[in-house]
Amino acid sequence: MPEYFFSLGSLLFTLLNYNPTKKMKITILGTGTSQGVPVVACNCEVCTSVNPKDKRLRCSVLVETQGKIIVIDSGPDFRYQMLREKVKQLDGIVYTHEHKDHVAGLDDIRAFNYLNKKAIDIFATLAVQQALKREFKYVFDGTKYPGIPDVNLITITNQPFKAAGIEFIPFEVMHHKLPVLGFRIGDFVYLTDANYISDQERNKIRGAKVLVINALRREEHISHFTLAQALEVIDDLKPEMAYLTHISHQLGLHVEVEKELPSNVRLAYDGQQFNF
Repeated sequence: MPEYFFSLGSLLFTLLNYNPTKKMKITILGTGTSQGVPVVACNCEVCTSVNPKDKRLRCSVLVETQGKIIVIDSGPDFRYQMLREKVKQLDGIVYTHEHKDHVAGLDDIRAFNYLNKKAIDIFATLAVQQALKREFKYVFDGTKYPGIPDVNLITITNQPFKAAGIEFIPFEVMHHKLPVLGFRIGDFVYLTDANYISDQERNKIRGAKVLVINALRREEHISHFTLAQALEVIDDLKPEMAYLTHISHQLGLHVEVEKELPSNVRLAYDGQQFNF
């Protein structure tokens, strides 16, 4: 049996929660760190693995419901992720924070401007907007050069908002000293780039069916949960299933790490989907 078959716990969860009448689909676009996996010039066993679940693009997810498509974060792999999933429509991008591995792909929304004949709504905090204006000055400096991305900047905070009619409940976490937003969309929670969640913000997550949370590696890190720390958070929040993301090559081989995990915790992988 190939080493990358579904685990029993994950398969049972999928079967029990499958319902063709449900209206929301989540696609995990990427589960890697800022460097991705494999890492350039690395010959470790993870980076040279032939298991497709050990190939990790930069973190992002796609939310599809009611005929609308929203992407959370547009990292350096955004173009390829859209091609891989055959996405033909984009109704908005919601940003977690301003780091390059989460915003670098903004320029590639131009194809959707052309296809959908409209500007793309960008949902971001003021801090993220400042970074976008700095990194993509030509988009925001008032020069309407043909073919540059066309966007509508929409300010968000830690208060609930709607993107293309989809309700997002933000919660604030800390990425060392940088505030980052996680998001709850119905029974799905997405959290990346964090190493601290206050009790108040944890209460916004409780009761979710699926939690996707970052678990960088085993060793302590200044701004990310380790594997052990992520498992502690999961044990406190008690989702039905939890999936680990923002995974470094230092964590280990997908198939080996999964053997260590509780039955309700799995490693997320690129292209994974959930239906609600």
